[in-house]
Amino acid sequence: MKPTLTTKLFVYLSLWALRVPIAFWLRLDKAWVDFVREIVIMMALGAPFKAAAIYGLGLYRRSWHRTGVRDLIMLVLGIGIVTAVLFLLGQVRVEGFSIPRSVPLITGMLALLIMSGARMAMRIYAEQTGLLKAGKGEDVRRVLIVGAGEAGTLVAREMLRNPAAGRLPIGFLDDDPVKRRQLFLGLPVPGRIEDLPQVVREQRVDEVVIAMPSAGGSTIRRVVRIANDAGVTYRIIPGIFELLSGRVSISHIREVEVEDLLRREPVRLDMQEIGDYLEDRVVLVTGAGGSIGSEIVRQVAAFGPATLILLGRGENSIYQIDREMAQEHPHIRRFAVVTDIRDRKSLEAVFRRHHPQVIFHAGAHKHVPLMEQNPAQAVLNNVGGTRNLVELALEYGVEGFVNISTDKAVNPTSVMGASKRVAELVVYDASRRCKAPSTYVSVRFGNVLGSRGSVIPLFKEQIRRGGPITITHPEMVRYFMTIPEASQLVLQAGSMAENGNVYVLDMGEPVKILDLARDLILLSGLQLDDIEIQYSGIRPGEKLYEELMTAEEGTVASRHEKVFVARNSSRLGENFSSLLESLLAAAEAQDEERIRSLFKQLIPTHCFAPTGGDGAPASPVAPEIICESNGKSKTATLTSRQSSTS
Repeated sequence: MKPTLTTKLFVYLSLWALRVPIAFWLRLDKAWVDFVREIVIMMALGAPFKAAAIYGLGLYRRSWHRTGVRDLIMLVLGIGIVTAVLFLLGQVRVEGFSIPRSVPLITGMLALLIMSGARMAMRIYAEQTGLLKAGKGEDVRRVLIVGAGEAGTLVAREMLRNPAAGRLPIGFLDDDPVKRRQLFLGLPVPGRIEDLPQVVREQRVDEVVIAMPSAGGSTIRRVVRIANDAGVTYRIIPGIFELLSGRVSISHIREVEVEDLLRREPVRLDMQEIGDYLEDRVVLVTGAGGSIGSEIVRQVAAFGPATLILLGRGENSIYQIDREMAQEHPHIRRFAVVTDIRDRKSLEAVFRRHHPQVIFHAGAHKHVPLMEQNPAQAVLNNVGGTRNLVELALEYGVEGFVNISTDKAVNPTSVMGASKRVAELVVYDASRRCKAPSTYVSVRFGNVLGSRGSVIPLFKEQIRRGGPITITHPEMVRYFMTIPEASQLVLQAGSMAENGNVYVLDMGEPVKILDLARDLILLSGLQLDDIEIQYSGIRPGEKLYEELMTAEEGTVASRHEKVFVARNSSRLGENFSSLLESLLAAAEAQDEERIRSLFKQLIPTHCFAPTGGDGAPASPVAPEIICESNGKSKTATLTSRQSSTS
């Protein structure tokens, strides 16, 4: 039976008050009996101050069984305040009444020692009781925790506190030699990560929990491989991007996902710099219901904008992100706008009503094969929609415009990539016409894990059906980053205020799609032989290797370690405006041949794959591409990776 708050308050007062006679006894030894009257008066005088401290600081509301550092800090604060007051009162000298100056100080030290000790004793008792209860259960799973850091100990503590969860921590594994000589919560660290199979056998481990939220993907891969070889099930605490709250609990433990295997070092953001251009601003996000747009909305909301405008044409997705914002950030004024960025009049009404100050443009068609079949729609949406936005932004004096671009805009071989490259040029053109201190920039990055149209959901569905997994080419390689990481770096790039730049995010090392498929098979609890992998041939517009910049561009460092600037990324020809108008007119007329021809004139480094009569590449395995640069043609194959940095 749990004690009531009133009972806790009474116990606190009683424990504190009883320290007074003990303090007199410690100070005066047997002579304390001559000070009974002073003891009673001091207890009476101190009672209201102690009650005020206990109530005001909420000490009686804090759990006895889950005492932590913050609880002890509040206890020290309360005792310190009361001790200081009683010490000052003790300096008052009244005839016939005298309190030794050291008694209030001794009382305070005793109160701190006994009250904090009692709380810690209750916590230890609760944890040990939980350990015993958990150990006696028939369905208890013996858990080995990989990582003896803060996250690992928090997970172990949660397991001990919640025996009903049916998990009993038996120890930790950690590569730090210092930790292997210590006990954490009374649990040993019997070895390194490489010792996992031996510990699993000796300790009869049922489950491994990976508790290293800041570890990189290579470390997670190593643990998963060893656990697979040991034949033990494994789960994980999410990465630092997912753990937005400071608390780790059993509910956070989940199955290992492929995102964990590709995890990178956490992004270090300049919060002050981002806050300076987002706090108390009116922020418009296009494509706000999409995977990237919705995450940008979440990240922006954390910086306290005055108003959020959630714009998109999918009513269901806009409704969902609007509801999420209402629950998570009810204090932020927001407007959900269902419209199409191609609709200039509707967009103008939004600008006229809300006067956005910062725009994140994430609304775009991104699916390469679909846009290859629908080039007019790619142009009207990705190019025409972007032009509508930048022209209205210029007209209404928008302070910051951030265009979300893609690595497929580099030496584009697809309609989608070409449309996004032209969109970059449209934004650059606006940067030359805007008035300082306004900034118009583009941010270029590769594939994001978990986004709509991503290869991972497709692979999971194919595995669920028993296979086969279809991959276009065994050497297909892509850059990957998580949606939160990409969105955070977009915000960071937008804060750099260098007008006209194309920023390139550090995408880390490229990943083979074949390796990704194999990882998913293993994470599904299957063996590689259980699921067949078939190669379907490269689709129209696809590359084997994506590039984040052209060889002519290269990069220069920015103020942030994971954000670079593409050199010479935006060069407009003298006839850019007329060619742009012609491109949009060709799209309106559904003239696909004219669209492709105008792309060649607008983008000096465009590349295209010769196609057969059915629209497929002439060679489905390793097609040749024809690249044009400054009017000169050259032939290359997609199986040799071009340099992407300098």
